[in-house]
Amino acid sequence: MTEKGPHADACLVVDCAIITVSDTRTAETDTSGQLMRSQLTAAGHSISDYQIIKDEPAQISTLVTHLAERSDIQAVLLNGGTGIAPRDTTYDAIASLLEKTLPGFGEIFRQLSYTEIGSRAIASRATAGTYRNTLIFSVPGSSKAVKLALEALILPELRHLTTLLSPKK
Repeated sequence: MTEKGPHADACLVVDCAIITVSDTRTAETDTSGQLMRSQLTAAGHSISDYQIIKDEPAQISTLVTHLAERSDIQAVLLNGGTGIAPRDTTYDAIASLLEKTLPGFGEIFRQLSYTEIGSRAIASRATAGTYRNTLIFSVPGSSKAVKLALEALILPELRHLTTLLSPKK
């Protein structure tokens, strides 16, 4: 990118990967993954990978590690597995990988969720950060949560946050 100034990142296309973490969803029933895809592409970004995987911490961390090593992926967006049920392990798999965290993401997401769903928002372990110069966002699996995270937090900042990271080699 050679353009400079406060809106220099406005034309940046961010190459994204989408991961739906679910023991039950399929490509046909994954409304949250489909919503991520449609919102990101409508905003001018590209989808370089899309996968549905089981809520198994080793599988999640292995896949995120693999995607972060790819030079064609700048952001990985996960949905599902962020609660506190025994099978909700996405947060645990992601938190151990993050080299830098964006605590404000989870804090603001829960605040915004509180206005929509009330005190149930405390059970969300939505998180974000960086791993190997790749942005990582992990949000709950409901379509309402995905829509909220994308519209209020991720899409408004995705280009800017991407420009803050070193270029991938």
